Amino acid sequence: MYFQRLRDLREDADLNQTQVAKLLFTSQTVYSRYERGVLTIPVEHLLILADYYDVSTDYILGRTNKKKLG
Repeated sequence: MYFQRLRDLREDADLNQTQVAKLLFTSQTVYSRYERGVLTIPVEHLLILADYYDVSTDYILGRTNKKKLG
């Protein structure tokens, strides 16, 4: 469940939803919907967050428990 990973990463970085939304140039409401699984996160936003948190996209998507590939 990738939305739980999004929330966990955000909280581990001591960020609120509004701060992450600004990073993605979107609204807090839209970002909240990503975390709740109401909206599918666009690839562009997924890549930005993976780079920002320094983790793989597969980790965010729950395809692996390893934060980085390799």
